[in-house]
This record gives sequence, structure tokens and C-alpha cells, in this order.
Amino acid sequence: MSSACVPTHPESPGLARATTSRAVNGADRPPHPPGPPHRRRSVAGADLSASVAVFLIALPLSLGIALATGAPLQAGLVAAAVGGLVAGRLGGCPLQVSGPAAGLTVVTADLIHRYGWRATCGITVLAGLAQLGLGCLRVARTALAVSPAVVHGMLAGIGITIAVAQLHIVLGGTPQSSVLANVRALPAQLAHLHPAAATMSALTLALLLGWPRIPGRAGRLLRTVPAALVAVAGATATASLTGLALPRVDLPSWSSHALAGLPEGPVLGLVAAVLTTTLVCSVQSLLGAVAVDKLVAGRTGPQSRLGRADLDRELLGQGAANIVSGALGGLPVAGVAVRSSANVRSGAVSRNSTMLHGVLVVAAALLMVPVLDLIPLASLAALVMALGIQMVSLHHIRTVTRHREVLVYAVTTLGVVLLGVLEGVVLGVAVAVALALHRLTHEEKEGVHHVHVRGQLTFLAVPRLSRVLHLVPHGAHAVVELDGSFMDHAAYESLRDWRRAHTARGGSAELTGCRTGVRAPEYGHGPEYGHGRERGHRPGLRTGHGFGRRLERSAGAGDELARGISAFQRDTAPLVREELARLAREGQRPSQLFLTCADSRLVTSMITSSGPGDLFVVRNVGNLVPLPGEENGDDSVAAAIEYAVDVLKVRSITLCGHSGCGAMQALLGSGTGGAATPLGRWLRHGLPSLARLADEGPTGVRLAGRAQADTVERLCLTNVVQQLEHLRAHESVARALAAGELELHGMYFQVGEAQAYLLSRGGAGEEGGVFQGVPGTEELSSPA
Repeated sequence: MSSACVPTHPESPGLARATTSRAVNGADRPPHPPGPPHRRRSVAGADLSASVAVFLIALPLSLGIALATGAPLQAGLVAAAVGGLVAGRLGGCPLQVSGPAAGLTVVTADLIHRYGWRATCGITVLAGLAQLGLGCLRVARTALAVSPAVVHGMLAGIGITIAVAQLHIVLGGTPQSSVLANVRALPAQLAHLHPAAATMSALTLALLLGWPRIPGRAGRLLRTVPAALVAVAGATATASLTGLALPRVDLPSWSSHALAGLPEGPVLGLVAAVLTTTLVCSVQSLLGAVAVDKLVAGRTGPQSRLGRADLDRELLGQGAANIVSGALGGLPVAGVAVRSSANVRSGAVSRNSTMLHGVLVVAAALLMVPVLDLIPLASLAALVMALGIQMVSLHHIRTVTRHREVLVYAVTTLGVVLLGVLEGVVLGVAVAVALALHRLTHEEKEGVHHVHVRGQLTFLAVPRLSRVLHLVPHGAHAVVELDGSFMDHAAYESLRDWRRAHTARGGSAELTGCRTGVRAPEYGHGPEYGHGRERGHRPGLRTGHGFGRRLERSAGAGDELARGISAFQRDTAPLVREELARLAREGQRPSQLFLTCADSRLVTSMITSSGPGDLFVVRNVGNLVPLPGEENGDDSVAAAIEYAVDVLKVRSITLCGHSGCGAMQALLGSGTGGAATPLGRWLRHGLPSLARLADEGPTGVRLAGRAQADTVERLCLTNVVQQLEHLRAHESVARALAAGELELHGMYFQVGEAQAYLLSRGGAGEEGGVFQGVPGTEELSSPA
């Protein structure tokens, strides 16, 4: 058996952030390094399987979104095919899947109501041309500086509008033209409920929500089939077998399919329509591309060898797709989060998967019309209604509340619901700018000038920030208090330049609440830390004040300790106090048990980019996991494992070894480690690793890309694999693995090169060994 440790991606969150952007030998790794010839077939196979998975999701969603907009149902299939083929080929994010999106439903439905279908197609073409212009102007990154509260509020408003409208179809009726009209008509609709439509809708929702929650090993196998497909197929089969009389999909002949026409109407109204379509398509696609980057960054192996998305090219690709889709009578096209996520998680490695999914949609549209005509409209409406509800995210609401942006979120949401998408976004941006200006204050207290910055600090507030900072006299002492969740590069550079100039003129500037490691605008919309929940800002934890500070060795140990504590209390404690207070109230909820060596060179928070509450850490000499049992066991390690799995409910256990391990050197030197001493008795738990190394020899565990430095390194690597086997022998771990509630990861840290590796399978001929039966080990994905 052979396993391979592969370097983690330099941009990935969680564990995967622990690496550098250089290969082990120090050379820069190219964005698309040529893979070995024997992997080309597997790459093509990965793209093919991913395209099938995406197609199975895209087919029912495309029909459902077309139904929700009031467009011809074939328009959804046209948009899906064009999104896959055109945007997939020309876009700057190879793994993002484009097509008709739920976020465009309200906009498109309003356009169809006002101008008719053919004119709406013409507006889609004009929006595509506008996107091409924006892409040529290279403004994609700037668009991402829009407040996340505005974006989340826009999506929530669209989601509410979709859900309320589709509820009427779910109940067997017809939606009205506005949210208020739909709400007013709801009592009458409930009084005239259509039993067959309501039954099929309920069945669709039950399958959609219940399918991903099927437990056990059978559930893991069944969940490979998309829930959306299962829900629609189940409702279709039930309706057909029971002979229920209810409206169904009716795809007309392609010979009667309507193409784009010239839009007619007031010029200002048409301009607003084009701008609205351009805005929603562009923002959704750009944010989707950034999210796909994060998903891709969390993978290892050949699937991770993709460069970061070119957002300007993505905008050009989306523009071209909208031009083609509109011209061919299709819905507007944008990047779609559900399909893109499925594409990445299915193992796609190139844009071929996206394009193949488009080919499959074309084939289905031409060959599967009799099957598609059996789908009940109520089932598609229930599917789209569920998507609308999911767009109102409680996670986003908690985030904007914590960041004091709830007013922006609420105004945007209500504006979209009551007035329209463009009007709601304009209102949200106006409120965000007003709050940003209001939150910049300056006052003088006892000769000290205090500049207080609350909330987000973006380029929109830079002029006001510059004016406030220049109120501070030369040579004065200034305190800049940053109390926000996000700072873009424009604001960061403005603040940095002022501080340099102020200190050069004899003044002093103190930054409190400073967010070190300030994020660029494109990373301000998602979780800063992994593990599946947004932690908000964690100032100072990656490169924070006093973190990792090198203390003078000339001082005594007590002085070093006191100096370190003093630095923490002065610089870091004010930045983390709020987060620690929250953890103190809520208790710890780590997502990982991280078991590693006690070596002082391993700083777990540094190599995993984690903070308080993220990791439950167990350290011992040699990162050993004694086998359970009275003779061999160790209650300390076993108790930590049991507590982490059964009480804390961690979702993964990572066992991390490292280079130059003294425990492994001792094992090689003495064999038994000198069993007469406590250290020797402890090291006997590493003897199985020593025996495994002797059995496997040089063909055993290896580092990808280079040979091991010496026998010690081979033993360090082998020990990670062996201790993972010991982990499996613990009852709590075995039980959680069998239930599909836990993953095991192996990790190796090369100290001298600051390079982290994650364990993966070595080759096609390998027997399962350590990774047999563990989900997700063939492709380790980001904890996020």
C-alpha cells in the first residue's frame, strides 16, 4: 500500500490556508502545471461525471425558473444550454456554471409583464452588451466593493417575492403581478385550494428537504443523486401513476419558438430595465466566481491546479452568454451558486464539465420532451419557492446585525419587495453611504485627537475619511478607533498613507481595534474563517499585535512570560475580547479535533489560520494515539477523543505529524525507546509505526513531488498513517464514522519549509487501507 501527501492549496481556508504559494523546492508553481500523462483519462472522467451531476440539477431548476418568470418554458432550457456552452467557454471562472438564476426571476417577470416576451429578450441582449462594456473597462473588482448588506438584502427581497408568488401556484392558483397583490389574494386562494396541486407540492417539498438528511451509509450513497431531481421525479411519477388531473409542463414545438425582438417603450424605462438586468446578472456572477474560488482553493491534488478567477473575463463571458441567450429567445444568464457548488464538489477540473452540461441540456431539450411534459407545474413551483425561501438567509441576517448593517439590509429588502430590484438596491446603497459618512467622527479630549470609524470602511467613505484625518494637527497624538467588519484596499491605503505622513511630521498615531490582515473587497462577502460558519472579523489572530512576537532570550523565563502576557493584554486582548466573551457565553463549539505533537515549533493557530473556538487541540510527544484497551490504552488521549466526538460533536479529526520529530528519532535510535522510563513507556505506542516502516520500506508513504529527506522523515509520515488506524479503533470514532458524521484527515508539516501536506490516496492499485470507508478522502475538500 502506498499513500501520498500532497501540498495544500495556498489560498484555501481552514487547514488548507496553512501552505505557501511555492512548491517544496522553492520554485513558483505555475497556475496550470502539466499533469502526468496517465492522469488525463481520469481528468476527463471527472469532468464528465461532474457535468452529469450538474445537468441533473439544472434541468428541473431551469424549467422551474422559466415557469416563475412567466416566460416560455423552453426559454429556461435555452439559457441553461447557452450558459454552459458560451459562458463556460469564454468566462474567467472555469468551474462556475451559468444559466437561468433564481435571483433574476423577479426582474425578468417584471420585464415580461411590462414589455412582453420578445422585447424582454431584446433587453437581455442589450444587458449583455452592457456587460461586455463593463468587462472591457475592467471594473469587475470595483463592483464587489458594494456593501454585503446591500447584496444580501437584494437577494432576500428577491427571495421573498419569488416565494410569495410561487405559493399561489403551489396551492393551485395563479400569481398576481406584485407582492402586495399576492399577499392580499392569499386568503381567497387558501379558500379555493386545489387538492391535487397542493399534494404534489407537499410531496416535492418533503423529498427536497428530506433527501439530504437520509442517515447512514445508504444515505451517503443516495445523496449522490441531487435532491431537486429526486423531488421533481418523485412528484412526476406519483402524479402519473395516480392519474391526478393538474396542469403539467407543455413544451411547444421548437419551430414555434420566439426569438428576440426590438424593445419598444419609454427610453428611460428601457434604460432602467437594461441597467437592472445588467446589475443583477453581474453582481450575482461575480460573487459566485469568488465563492467558487474559495471552494476550489479547498481541494487538493490535480483538481486544485486552477488559477484564481479572472473577474473581468468572467464579466465578458457573461455578457456574451446574455447576448446569445437573448437572441435565441432564452432567459437572462448569470452564475448560479447551486450548480457551481455541485460542479466543484463533484470533482470537475476544467471548463469542460460546464460545457458538457450545456451539451446535455441541448440533448434533453431535443430528445426528452415527452418525459418533461409529464412534470406537474405545482412541483416546479414548489422547487422554486424553496429556492426563494433559502435566499432569505438567517446566517446573513445575524451577520449584518453583528456588523451593525441591519438598517441597510432591511431598507434594501423592503425596497426590492415593494418597489423593485433597481430601486431597492439604490435605496440600500444610499443608506449604506449615509451610515458610512455618519460613522466617521472626530473629537479632541485632553489634547488627544480621537477619530472613530464605525461599520464598513470602503472607497465610498475615503473622501470623508481623508477630510476627517486632516483635521488632526501636525505633531498631535491621534487615536484612530476602527470598529467595523470590513475595510477595502482603497480605505486601507488611505489610512496607511495618512499614518506615515502624520508620523513623519512628528505626530503619533495609535490604531485601536485594528484589523490586521485586512481583506480586499472581493473577500468581504463570505466567511473569513472556515468550518462552515462565519466568524465575522477576528482581528489580530493571523498576524495580530503581539502574536508570534520573538522575545529576547537574554531575559529570564519569568520576564519573558510577563512580557508576553503584557503584550497580549495591551495589544491583542482588546481585539479579541468581544469574541471571547461570546464564546464564554455560548460555550465551545469546535468543528475539528486537531491532534498533533507537543513540539514547540508547531503553532496550530498559525498553520491552520484558526482562532478561539475553532479547534479542540490535543498535543503529546510524537502525536501518538494509543490503541484502546486496559493494557495498551491511555486514558488522557482516549478521554479527549471521546469528549470531542461524543460531547462536542466535532465533524473531523486531523492528525498532524511534522518533520524532525524527536519522538520518531528516539524510536529509530532505540527501537523500544527505553521502556524503563515514562518517556520510553509512552513511545511504545509508536512501535507499530516502526514495524510498518520496516514492512513498507521506501515504497510506503511519500511526499508528492520529491523524495523523503531521510529515514526519520519516512517514519514521521508513516506514523501519521498508522496513528489514523489507531484512531479508527476507538469506539466513539468508529461509531461516528459508520454514521457518516465524522471525517479523518492526515496532515504533515515540513517545519523548515513552512509547507503543509494533507494525506490522500496514492494510486488506483491501492487497497483502501487507512482511508477505506471514510467519505471525502479521495478529494479532501475545504472545511468550509
